[in-house]
Amino acid sequence: MTDIVVLVSGGGTNLQAIIDAIESGTITNARVKAVISNKEDAYALERAKKHGIKGKVAKKAELLSAIKEEGPDLLVLAGFLVVLPEEIIREYENRIINIHPSLIPSFCGQGFYGLRVHEGVLSRGCKVTGATVHFVDEGTDTGPIIIQKAVEVLPGDTPEVLQKRVMEEAEWKILPKAIDLFSNGKLVVKEGKVEVLS
Repeated sequence: MTDIVVLVSGGGTNLQAIIDAIESGTITNARVKAVISNKEDAYALERAKKHGIKGKVAKKAELLSAIKEEGPDLLVLAGFLVVLPEEIIREYENRIINIHPSLIPSFCGQGFYGLRVHEGVLSRGCKVTGATVHFVDEGTDTGPIIIQKAVEVLPGDTPEVLQKRVMEEAEWKILPKAIDLFSNGKLVVKEGKVEVLS
């Protein structure tokens, strides 16, 4: 059984997608052991509570010890708006995954998070966007890519409308899929690239 700790800052819609996928059997061989937020008022903590999952609040300085207490096999960043300290990245190398709301390497890195990503996509006139699940390394959105899924940009899209479509059509599908692959030992990182074993 893969013990997962999910790190969140806000509403926790991706957390909900993970919980739903575990409950429906889309993710196998895994459980969410704890949810850790850097914000006390994050609605994600309410979601955790509703499903009987331990919720914790930890500021950046306390983060490593809060994570270590849970002994996770996998850390999932699901809308966690804090840059992870390098000691955490080293401690959990190739065991931290992040979901980013664009097709990396487009619209990622410093300053690209939340609605800013979708504002960037629209101001550039892109016809396609999407989401990426990747392993976390010391850079911002530079770790090995696990899965990507494209989403069409439609005429009249606002950043908010596009954000919702990217969540529904890409994020909530590929994040659970990546977790399921990890939990069943099907992801291997070789020379900075991810191989998916059949």
